[in-house]
Amino acid sequence: MAGSSVGSPSGVGEFGPGGAAAGYRPGATLPFGAEFRRQASRRRTQLALGFMVLLPLIILVAFQFDSGDDDGGGGGEFASLADLATSGGLNFTLFSILVSASFLLVVVVALFCGDTVASEASWGSLRYLLAVPVPRARLLTVKLLVALAYSGLALLLLAGTALLAGTLRYGWSPLTSQVAAELTPTEGLVRLLAVLGYLAVVLLVVAGLAFLLSVVTDAALGAVGGAVLLWILSSILDQITALGVLRDFLPTHYSSAWLGLLSTPMQTDDVVRGAISAVSYATLFWGLAFWRFTRKDVTS
Repeated sequence: MAGSSVGSPSGVGEFGPGGAAAGYRPGATLPFGAEFRRQASRRRTQLALGFMVLLPLIILVAFQFDSGDDDGGGGGEFASLADLATSGGLNFTLFSILVSASFLLVVVVALFCGDTVASEASWGSLRYLLAVPVPRARLLTVKLLVALAYSGLALLLLAGTALLAGTLRYGWSPLTSQVAAELTPTEGLVRLLAVLGYLAVVLLVVAGLAFLLSVVTDAALGAVGGAVLLWILSSILDQITALGVLRDFLPTHYSSAWLGLLSTPMQTDDVVRGAISAVSYATLFWGLAFWRFTRKDVTS
């Protein structure tokens, strides 16, 4: 009987709750695994992770050119740390982290988090992702999680390669530093893991700032460079003692507090303050990024 049913047998024209197409689930769009594999195929991801593996090997080779005829004319504290680096795999790992923490890791994290949205906009593919449709909050969440995952992977690759290469070359020896008594290899490994954990938390500030800039601009280079330059600016301001207590509120003020994790006994006061500061800044930047993107007129 004509008019006894509405719609076609094929389901064309059927809608789910809220007017969405039948079977449409916002949470199923843009899966984490798909975005992770997509970013893995990008050349910048491969180069960044590859360099994290290559750097400890370059440092290891560089130490082989030590002629042993240093005249002691000015290496200072860095020279002392370099001497400790060749006393065991744990010390070599600590040295690799030390020379990377203040700049290289900042650049890598800014690259992963600052490029993730801005590059889509510059390629003109962002509007097509939203037309799939992928909800804006879902898009940002997945891209942020993938960027953080690759940032963490880069940190682990750096430390893991350094530990493996250093142990094979210099042996499994106690961890020594200028701020602590000699630590057994087991305790030294635990301290290094704590250092990596704290560095990961501190770098959340860079991740948040780069992600915010990635949402604000369509230029990936601007987002990455802007985050790195602002981090450097904060580091410079932190050296100006005339700022007094204002320095405590700079995002870089506690960036070196991880050295307290190597002291005997461990000094954790600044570590706690630094973690709270980093999480607060990162949450603020991510909140602003989500607020801006959900209201942004995406035309690219």
